[in-house]
Amino acid sequence: MRVAMYYSNRDLRLEQLPVPAIGAGELLVRVEASGICGSDVMEWYRAGKVPLVLGHEIAGEVVEVGEGVKNFRQGDRVAVTHHVPCMSCHYCETGHETVCDTLRTTSFDPGGFSEYVRVPAINVRRGTFHLPDSVSYEEGSFVEPVACVLRGQRQAGLRPACSVLVVGSGISGLLHVMVARALGAGRVVATDVVDFRLEAARRLGAEAVIDAREDVPARFRELNGGRGADLVIVCAGAPQAVEQALAAVGRAGTVLFFATTKPEVSIPLAVNRFFWRNEVTLTSSYAGGPADCKMALELIRAGRLPVADTITHRLPLADAGRGFDLVVNPQDSIKVIIEPQK
Repeated sequence: MRVAMYYSNRDLRLEQLPVPAIGAGELLVRVEASGICGSDVMEWYRAGKVPLVLGHEIAGEVVEVGEGVKNFRQGDRVAVTHHVPCMSCHYCETGHETVCDTLRTTSFDPGGFSEYVRVPAINVRRGTFHLPDSVSYEEGSFVEPVACVLRGQRQAGLRPACSVLVVGSGISGLLHVMVARALGAGRVVATDVVDFRLEAARRLGAEAVIDAREDVPARFRELNGGRGADLVIVCAGAPQAVEQALAAVGRAGTVLFFATTKPEVSIPLAVNRFFWRNEVTLTSSYAGGPADCKMALELIRAGRLPVADTITHRLPLADAGRGFDLVVNPQDSIKVIIEPQK
């Protein structure tokens, strides 16, 4: 089968690997849609692991079913997530399944930028979901990223009618805009430095947008009756984005660190400003659990999240290198979907 083998953001090669053989409890899935995630292009995170086949936002069709599998059959349309928890360790039992050791080691074989993937038994049980007929494969590929957003907003304590500032309007920021709207947030404002993305944020539910080169905290307070944001969601890795978020949060507000910076980045923190009289919460989130995936799929099925409207490019597997370039150097691109069967 064909795969897009990753060596660097500038070097993806169309190569051949054997179609994976499946065992008991496993599935073989023909990949129909695989989204490029921002984490796929973090070269520092891939150091020492290349070459490898990336891609973890997938949807496709079951073509082979392993012995003992009860809930899936050949021909089923599915969304599959690569990271799944054990549901029995200390972290899982206390509601923190996304920091479970099992979740950090599970995946599928080889990766979503390939024609077929083998879905291990634990992923079949906890990370594979039937797609309703009304949900396309490309919409199904959003189950995993939307699940991450849902978990993040729950971790941050999103409340109905609260004011939300989304710093960065790449795909994760736009999903946060849409999810916050769907969950009943009040004023939702988004920032970016790319006009194309600011227009997308406005179209997808932001009440207002701010050019990130402006004084974002001051501009947000102008829009919000003089108050800082109840919730600031950091969806950009630049240090300036973090600084803007910390300056824009209001009293009793929360800053959710959703995007990651480069490993060497550190930000000075005025401890008294946040942790004495103002009761500001700083929190983070990682991944999404099975319940988040189910909720994500339901919101997509119900039409409450127009995720397909974020797709700007659909590319065949042979053009995966161009897809990575579009994600690394975005101008007129937001979500890039790879179609491995083309």
